[in-house]
Amino acid sequence: MKKNSTLDGIFESYLSNEKIFKNRNVLRPSYVPEKLPHRGDQIKRVGVILASTLKGGIPSNVLCYGKTGTGKTAVVKYVLKHLSEKSRELSIKEPIIGYINCGIVDTNYRVLAQLNKSIGIDVPFTGLPTDEIYRRFVEGLEKRGSLMIIVLDEIDMLVKKSGDSVLYDLTRINSTLENAKVSLIGISNDLKFKEYLDPRVLSSLGEEEIVFPPYTASELKDILSERAKEAFQDATLGPGVINLCAALAAREHGDARRALDLLRVAGELAERENAEKVTEEHVRKAKSQIESDIVTETLKKLPLQSKLVLYAIFVLTKQKGSNIITGEVYSTYIDMCQDLNIEPVTQRRVSDLINELDMLGVINSSVISKGRYGRSKKIKLTVPKKIVWDILEEDYRLKKLSKYVSNNKE
Repeated sequence: MKKNSTLDGIFESYLSNEKIFKNRNVLRPSYVPEKLPHRGDQIKRVGVILASTLKGGIPSNVLCYGKTGTGKTAVVKYVLKHLSEKSRELSIKEPIIGYINCGIVDTNYRVLAQLNKSIGIDVPFTGLPTDEIYRRFVEGLEKRGSLMIIVLDEIDMLVKKSGDSVLYDLTRINSTLENAKVSLIGISNDLKFKEYLDPRVLSSLGEEEIVFPPYTASELKDILSERAKEAFQDATLGPGVINLCAALAAREHGDARRALDLLRVAGELAERENAEKVTEEHVRKAKSQIESDIVTETLKKLPLQSKLVLYAIFVLTKQKGSNIITGEVYSTYIDMCQDLNIEPVTQRRVSDLINELDMLGVINSSVISKGRYGRSKKIKLTVPKKIVWDILEEDYRLKKLSKYVSNNKE
């Protein structure tokens, strides 16, 4: 194959550039460090609950609550890692760990398929009744004769999309097992998560509850300082970089994940520029880039009905500017549903979807009075039109709607 001199130069430059990073993976959310500053109390709580496994006990089920980036997943993984190490040290049977990110694996079928995979049972990606997948899991676990600790990260995403039937089964599975047992750890970013659960599931799942408070700017600075020692070459962080990352993330409800992302992306931007140091300007550029990426990811994950409402708002924005009201959105939405042969939802539900888009920061809506004609909402896009269009255009289900949009997408 003929070499591409431009790309080859880029790759060689990247490989030879070791000015900034020692190990950038230390700054990724999936990394579990040896130290977790300011989470000692939560580590102790989870540790005390799981310690019973070392004497053959069945730990209580646990629910961990807190906003994104408050250390929930890191603490659970940290304790489980040390529990496995202690089990090996004592030459006792290690618990099987089944970790599932319900933000990705978000249906009852896929959760059970993933659990089967955790114990070495292959099942089809689709096609079998859920009851059959569950039966295979129970039989397989019984043959293994082990305790299994199942971690359901972002458990609220599973329940909101697919209900709590799989949780109902898993919270009662021990009554059907003789040689094996199951303990559940649920991790949720939604403090109102329990409102979505059947009371019978809630009583079984929430045996122990641990709340993770947001980090302060000072605590975020400590976390970043610890990670930076492993992540960066000596003397490559400019003055104020860690403080700025911590301060910006503290505004985002004390989100350590955001702080780490800011520091990592700032380092990557400095690396691309072949800079000697990471500066505060790199952090500000990183903030803009991350915010753009978050908006894109949020829009991609919207359900079809929400995308249709957003599409209607997008079309009306191009036609009228920012003077859009709910009735116009609903009328355009109805037309689009007819074009796609989709059953429309009620106007009240569309109003709810508009509120959800507002909460996500995609639009801004404010109630206006129309005198004797009642009240309506004035709606304005808060995301660049091009970003919205690029995402909507990607969805093959919406291709028929392109007639609503002119060639000018800006």
